[in-house]
Amino acid sequence: MLITEYRLELVILAMRAILPLAHPADTTLRYFFQENRIGSNERALVAETVFGVLRHRLLLEHACTANNGQATPRRMALAHMVRFGGYNLREIEPVLKRDEKEWLATVKGVKAEDLPLSVQAELPDWLIEKMRASYSDADILDIGRAMQQGAPLDIRVNTLLAKRDEVLEQLHAKKIEAAITPYSPLGIRLKDKIPLNKDALFTEGKVEVQDEGSQLLGLLLAPKRNDMVVDFCAGAGGKTLMLSAQMNSQGRLYAMDVSEKRLANLKPRLKRSGASNIQPMLIAHENDLKVKRLAGKIDRVLVDAPCSGLGTLRRNPDLKFRQSPGSIEELTQKQAAILASASRLLKKGGRLVYATCSILPEENQRIVEAFLAAHPDFVLKPAGEVLQQQKIPLEMGDYLELRPQLHATDGFFAAVLERV
Repeated sequence: MLITEYRLELVILAMRAILPLAHPADTTLRYFFQENRIGSNERALVAETVFGVLRHRLLLEHACTANNGQATPRRMALAHMVRFGGYNLREIEPVLKRDEKEWLATVKGVKAEDLPLSVQAELPDWLIEKMRASYSDADILDIGRAMQQGAPLDIRVNTLLAKRDEVLEQLHAKKIEAAITPYSPLGIRLKDKIPLNKDALFTEGKVEVQDEGSQLLGLLLAPKRNDMVVDFCAGAGGKTLMLSAQMNSQGRLYAMDVSEKRLANLKPRLKRSGASNIQPMLIAHENDLKVKRLAGKIDRVLVDAPCSGLGTLRRNPDLKFRQSPGSIEELTQKQAAILASASRLLKKGGRLVYATCSILPEENQRIVEAFLAAHPDFVLKPAGEVLQQQKIPLEMGDYLELRPQLHATDGFFAAVLERV
């Protein structure tokens, strides 16, 4: 796309709005597009550049501040265009100011391998220190590099309304490149991001957008048809809808959340899906009376706990700059409290899956280990065994640990706990 002064100015305006990172980048960008009615080409350029800058921010800041320069939104945008955006200097020369051409030539020449690990991996120093407790530097670099790539678009077929083969055929008939996901028997991976919300497959409720890693959480829970099931942190209900389809819309499924807004977002999805066994339930906190009333009555509980989201950096690159050691500490306290409370819902012989989209052991293994030490009536069931029972071709040990560089999914963790 031709870079004009108008287009560059739009990118710079968007960067000024987003780079303070006072709010999630995608939210700020949505407001920016509402305030600035611009063409679809411009929107694509702005979104691509903003998220590209966030993915490669540490290297770009290094390139912009060398020789006493400043990492202004303009310089960051231009540096991204020539370094990662596929533009050569000749193409953008018409919009450059004096001295910018010489400086951009040096940006192209920066050798990433000569820079500190944090810049190569594009992960802040505090996060690298935390990761070093359980990963080698080579692993950290692999994870960091994988997180710098954009994520594919995964969808889940709603088995209440369609079969995966049929959906795949319909996509191919529309000349949309798609293939089945390697692990989830319900997933399809699209090669390109398409405006799916306008497609009949979506509006008729036959598919939902859901990362393959997230689909595997429902398959670990494996609810049966007439079970009583709780999705404890249901959010907008992506996993709730999947669990309902697994139950063939029978039994009872409670979608609990502390956010009225998130549960409201479930309503249109629920209507599309054809599911009739879901009961949304607003709770004030994890020890709400509504939760206590169900104690000891539930067969299956999914706890997709609030977490740092550091496994989703391919989609949300701003999270690595918006989290901090302090916020992780707060989250781990919340995670431990939620897990303890949700566990009281289970019957004897019931199953609970504790999951996060984080790659940090303190939000994952350590929470589970502390819980098991305090709750001798629970045992850990190896995730690898459960996957085998579900005929899912994925080698795992005690826990489900997914990584973008190994499994082409977001970074996920899950533990399967059973009450004995």
